[in-house]
Amino acid sequence: MNINIGSKIPETNLVKATANGPEQISSNDYFKGKKVALFSVPGAFTPTCSAKHLPGYVEKAAELKEKGIDAIACTAVNDAFVMSAWNGAAGSEAIEMLADGNGDFASAVGLEMDASGFGMGKRGQRFSMIVNDGVVEQLNVEAPGDFKISSAEYMLGQL
Repeated sequence: MNINIGSKIPETNLVKATANGPEQISSNDYFKGKKVALFSVPGAFTPTCSAKHLPGYVEKAAELKEKGIDAIACTAVNDAFVMSAWNGAAGSEAIEMLADGNGDFASAVGLEMDASGFGMGKRGQRFSMIVNDGVVEQLNVEAPGDFKISSAEYMLGQL
């Protein structure tokens, strides 16, 4: 499936790190009844993701919420422990980390990429979307190597 504006988020499982350990959450349950600013990165702790992508959403979290966003979430093909450590190192409590350890979500939305040439295997592309009650309202997929339209600043202009 290739996700588009107007598409319903496909049913997959994501994982959040909690005080009780990793907790699976279905995408249907996560996105139900709220407006979510979702951004995806190729990998936690990678250069652009750590220097620009996550910090932009941390910096703009209050502004996104002022414009009607209920939750800000980040997904990557990493495990919940790595996502939690990355958020602890560079993020904030305003960002919910949703681990896509097996790449099921990236594959289900048709936004996976092969980063084997960099020793990273299958990953999710860099993108952002606004999801309202499980339906995609905005979708911003970056060209390979770019970081322009998936930023928090760009998303603010879409709200």
